[in-house]
Amino acid sequence: MTKFNPLRTLPGPAGYGKGDVFVLFGELFGRGYANGLVDEARKSGMTIIGITMGRRETDGSLRPLTDEELVESEKVLGGKIINIPLEAGFDMDRSVSGIAPVDQLKGIKSDAWDSAELDWAAIEQSRMAGIARFTANLAKVMVEMESLIPDGVNVLFSHTMAGGIPRARILMPVLNRVFKGQGERFTSSEVFWKTDLGKLCSTCFDEVTANTFQHLIDFSRPVRERNESSGKKVAYTAYGYHGCEVLIGDVYTWQSYTPYLQGWAKMRLEEIATAAWERGVRATVFNCPEIQTNSSALFLGVEISLYPLLAALQREGGGACFERVAAACSELLKEGTTIQGLLVGADRYLAASLLKPFHVFSSWPQHNTPDQSAFMLNSATSMLEMNKDSKNIVCAELSRAVFQAVGRLIHRTSWKPGAPVYWLNHDIVARELVAGE
Repeated sequence: MTKFNPLRTLPGPAGYGKGDVFVLFGELFGRGYANGLVDEARKSGMTIIGITMGRRETDGSLRPLTDEELVESEKVLGGKIINIPLEAGFDMDRSVSGIAPVDQLKGIKSDAWDSAELDWAAIEQSRMAGIARFTANLAKVMVEMESLIPDGVNVLFSHTMAGGIPRARILMPVLNRVFKGQGERFTSSEVFWKTDLGKLCSTCFDEVTANTFQHLIDFSRPVRERNESSGKKVAYTAYGYHGCEVLIGDVYTWQSYTPYLQGWAKMRLEEIATAAWERGVRATVFNCPEIQTNSSALFLGVEISLYPLLAALQREGGGACFERVAAACSELLKEGTTIQGLLVGADRYLAASLLKPFHVFSSWPQHNTPDQSAFMLNSATSMLEMNKDSKNIVCAELSRAVFQAVGRLIHRTSWKPGAPVYWLNHDIVARELVAGE
């Protein structure tokens, strides 16, 4: 396991400027961490290049974006998108016999998911087919990208690919029980993880979340060597998650959302960065705080750790920054509820003796238990109910603050990175927000 390495000092200014290139290796959807870094690249005058996952037709075939989709996606990105589909993963890639992993999952009954047996030889054939498809298209992307990146410029590659849940109906009800189930509806994440369905998810997560970072580093070697040979900087960043320090009581304490089944893939991401770093490649994984995004809706309770950011802003001399963020959050709360009440609820949850075993860094990632899961879900629900509008909540306001700060921190740190893995905890995020006010 990677040694805990928090970023404690605000990074100096980055030297990126007009003519330098920012490459987003992942598609920009909704609002999330990637937006913060794209915003910083845009502010610094960098040329922005993006890619697309492509789109699936009803028959399952993968295609590039249509002209209309391409125009809209480039508008969102603020740069050129190389329109060659780079969907990662292999759940829809066919084995030698013509069967894809999703086809194997179609016949599984809802009451037999835990005993289902998959054809692993066929799955391995699909995995290799998916890698071959992805890398063949990545080679084409890089040919086009090399023509777009001139000699003698600094280049920042940002890996944002994550996920990999196979697209099969049987999985969502099961995962809902794993992440949101209580009482009779509770399902142990450990039990799920040991089934064939869990093992398939684990393999998919590795391919999408982690191994794509390796492919990016490998296939961009010509760009890297060409620009580094002229004295310019080429850096790679990736978004990790490996828990986060937040204020519990008055002490910054490492904690984590449980169960985080992508945790093993995120550790694989750290290993890839560390191995690249040892070869002289400036690749860094930034383990970021919990936020609420379009993709995190499945993980009720992940947002509880967001609330203490308000306390961190106070601790780090928030002043006008704290007042602005707190006022915006207060506007979203029901009459009679307060920011202080929200913070008390979050601290009561995070400081509970029941969660102490889950605050052990060396034990991460951990599986859920019935008591821990029920406590988290009930606590999350009670705090979410303090919002006036379930579609416009305090978590969204705090999430925006986090990804803006994280974008600035990653952008500047990438100019002169000092390690292959960093943790961006609430202390440095709060200080960055205060400094940028």
